[in-house]
Amino acid sequence: MRAYAKWALGAVAVGVAILGYLFATGERGLFGEPPPSRSLEIQRLGDEAAGRLGWSAEGLDAVFAFAATLSADSLMIVTDGETVAAFGDLSRKYHVHSIRKAFLSAIVGQHLGDGDGRIPLAATLRDLNIDDTPQPLTALQRTATVEHLLKSVSGINHKAAAESGLTSEKDRLLGEGENTPGEKWAYNNWDYNALTTIFESRVRQSIAEAFRIGVARPTAMQDFSPDDVSYQQETKLSQHRAAAFRMSARDLAKFGQLYLDGGRAGGAQVIPRAWTERVTKDYTQTGRDDLRWAHGYLWWLPGPGTALPEGSFWAWGLGNQAVMVIPAWDTVIVHQSDTTAFLQLFQSAIERGAEPEDALLELILSCKRRPNRETEYCMESRFTSRAEFAELIDLIAGARTR
Repeated sequence: MRAYAKWALGAVAVGVAILGYLFATGERGLFGEPPPSRSLEIQRLGDEAAGRLGWSAEGLDAVFAFAATLSADSLMIVTDGETVAAFGDLSRKYHVHSIRKAFLSAIVGQHLGDGDGRIPLAATLRDLNIDDTPQPLTALQRTATVEHLLKSVSGINHKAAAESGLTSEKDRLLGEGENTPGEKWAYNNWDYNALTTIFESRVRQSIAEAFRIGVARPTAMQDFSPDDVSYQQETKLSQHRAAAFRMSARDLAKFGQLYLDGGRAGGAQVIPRAWTERVTKDYTQTGRDDLRWAHGYLWWLPGPGTALPEGSFWAWGLGNQAVMVIPAWDTVIVHQSDTTAFLQLFQSAIERGAEPEDALLELILSCKRRPNRETEYCMESRFTSRAEFAELIDLIAGARTR
């Protein structure tokens, strides 16, 4: 499997800057005035067909007009299993970053149980012989269970692979000392990487093979290959690895459809329905009031003040990669941005000695300056901010007619 070194190097540093600037400032957007529009080849149902599925043709046109001002590489709106509107090469595979965690949740849900090759939710890290190096776990930390990891409430504040600047927010939420498992929530790559170790040791399958057999094959994914899964390991921080994915928009849509259909695909129950329902029934509020208002079993839930209806949930990744599941609309939304050029420029700045926050700020400001705004990078690859993504979702909600 490929190492994707550039992705790993960039992701290690970019978290610091994103947490320090974009997240802390609320991502107020990159431009005081609308950026230039790209020319997009949009596939859209006719007005009558779109209306039958609950969409306004004018509203959809507004959605994709706004998307043309972003650096998004693909956007799909799928309702009742039918692609209402889309643009981009829907077969091209991009790094999906933290969407990987929703994939992990899915295959864990397929292998629940106490027997051989199964994953017991109530088992503790001590029961499963899970520890860490170079910093070992304490006796209290080893009382955390598999369910605590899935709910991001282990309370274990250890360094982790593919985490980078997320440690700042984790430190704020968890502090430096021990925490009783189950009492504090934090978005915590240590939990997810340890869960990867547990899965592979208990099930005796790689993440890639388990996903191929358990999800890609029954949902008839067209582009996924086990070679699209790679590991990031940072042994100086932790023994537990992060399993990274690349995936196409049309395959991401099939993954979202699997959850929209209660875990069923091809006439079979692929994931237990009770497992898919846990996402919106057993969650923890994060303290935010936006699209990441709550977190449940490695999925995010939008807040009641957002434009999305109650019962919606979504998987999120760096650059606002997204798979949104909206049962009230019988809809899946997929959004992807290729972060390759962004991470390469960011890493080059770091290697030249720039501080992460300074490097990111300069990349943002460079696309704000008029001489640069129509460069290939600024038109095609700049970072899509949280504010811009939220506006895109608001426009999508505004395009609904029922």
